[in-house]
Amino acid sequence: MGGSSAATVAELGEFGLIEHFKALAGQTDAVLLGPGDDAAVVAAHDGRVAISADVLVEGVHFKGEWAAPEDIGHRAAAATLADLAAMGATATALVVSLIGPAGMSAQWALSLAQGLSEEAALVGASVVGGDLSRGRQVVIAVSGIGDLAGRPPVTRSGARPGDVAALAGRQGWAAAGLAVLSRGFRSPRAIVEAYRRPLPPYAAGPAAALAGATAMIDVSDGLLADAGHVADASGVTIDFDPAALPVPAELEAAAAAFNVDPLTWVLAGGDDHALLATFPPGTALPEGFAAVGRVEERGAGQAGVLVGGQRYTGDTGHEHFR
Repeated sequence: MGGSSAATVAELGEFGLIEHFKALAGQTDAVLLGPGDDAAVVAAHDGRVAISADVLVEGVHFKGEWAAPEDIGHRAAAATLADLAAMGATATALVVSLIGPAGMSAQWALSLAQGLSEEAALVGASVVGGDLSRGRQVVIAVSGIGDLAGRPPVTRSGARPGDVAALAGRQGWAAAGLAVLSRGFRSPRAIVEAYRRPLPPYAAGPAAALAGATAMIDVSDGLLADAGHVADASGVTIDFDPAALPVPAELEAAAAAFNVDPLTWVLAGGDDHALLATFPPGTALPEGFAAVGRVEERGAGQAGVLVGGQRYTGDTGHEHFR
């Protein structure tokens, strides 16, 4: 990757940094006007766009000693791209704003931009603009737009009793990686890399929409926490079958080393950006999805999410300000 001889962003300057960012942001055919003006222009052939935004704050969402700037760029882009996929949309463009101290390494910022552009390219999207500002800590704000291709959006509120709850993508891996890093280790490598660079099942979102998914959500804060959002919005209960939840050998081994139950990572871990969707009974699940539970009537006083028919009493996931 081409870099800059300037040591810090202050030495390179705001507009010099922007020029380097522009060189990294390859543009797709959907971009009618890319970076360099007051606003970008992106084609919306559907007449509608899905819009999402995420913010990553240094020390809260990432630590520089745990992940390279390019990894952080991948993570930042993935959070927004997965939200768009969860609506059944295909991402077309990202807008990124970066706040950081004047002494921040220029190469760090450029590597971050590289990671953002690379992750966007995985779904055929482009980074089309953004903003830069000075601040005491690094803050990365990513907004994305997506194309629904004429389909209605898949919301959180459509799940119905009798539906099948199905999961696509890895779940619990990032939480395991965070646990490993928090204890000062850097291996097993596969688990640590899962935290540094998630692998969201982007294509599964539009595929679920085409298959008739009744509801869908990006699992960013924890399977139980995010399933709770679907259950509350739909007025139903989602009952997970613990035997159907995937606990791969890698998680089993890491959990044994730390004397924890790996199922807690699967149930409460976030940042893998798996997709949880509900489908009418009898639906042939799209490739990548596996049934993990069912949707039931919600009785008076009943919890929105159950595990094996029981209210789960452990950690259910991440919530800001809690």
